[in-house]
Amino acid sequence: MGISAEAIREGLDAIGVINPAIAGAIERVGYPEPRIRLRGYRTLLRTIVGQQVSVAAAASVWNKLEALLGEAMPPEDLLAADFDALRGCGLSRQKQGYARSLCELVMSGELDLHTLPEDDEAAIAELIKIKGIGRWSAEIYLLFAEGRPDIWPAGDLAVQVGLGKLLGLEARPDEKATRALAEAWRPHRGAAAIFTWHCYDNPAL
Repeated sequence: MGISAEAIREGLDAIGVINPAIAGAIERVGYPEPRIRLRGYRTLLRTIVGQQVSVAAAASVWNKLEALLGEAMPPEDLLAADFDALRGCGLSRQKQGYARSLCELVMSGELDLHTLPEDDEAAIAELIKIKGIGRWSAEIYLLFAEGRPDIWPAGDLAVQVGLGKLLGLEARPDEKATRALAEAWRPHRGAAAIFTWHCYDNPAL
């Protein structure tokens, strides 16, 4: 469901009160649009499909999977599909392993994507049980699919670059610095993350 446009505006305005650089950037580039994904298994499966390939290549694989398994892509049907059929869709051996890990966790009930823990760190710990889903992918899922307001993917390169531009830093902050610089922005760091992507290559800044 993602963070709503209203919540993004409110969060950024709250940050702007304590950080004039952010307030000034909002005046120059405006508020970002929401980034919304559907909650559930298909969004994580699509994340796996899209890893380390171009957007066009990921879309091609996804379309072939839909043709093979149907638009809903039930996890039981993916688990029942043989290796060559999935390979024919463009899923490598490694990605098939990741996809099967996701499906097995969902089918067994060990992972319930509709009742993840309310605590963000606990929810991340649940998601990274899936092979191929690391902290960054888990954070992006929680931000875009669940609309959690304080997710801050400090390891994201574009977040680091965007933050550096917003704060006028001479060098791109590393993950540790990126995390520390936004500490005062709790509980609105999700809106800040979306804004850094909005500012990443914005010529107005």
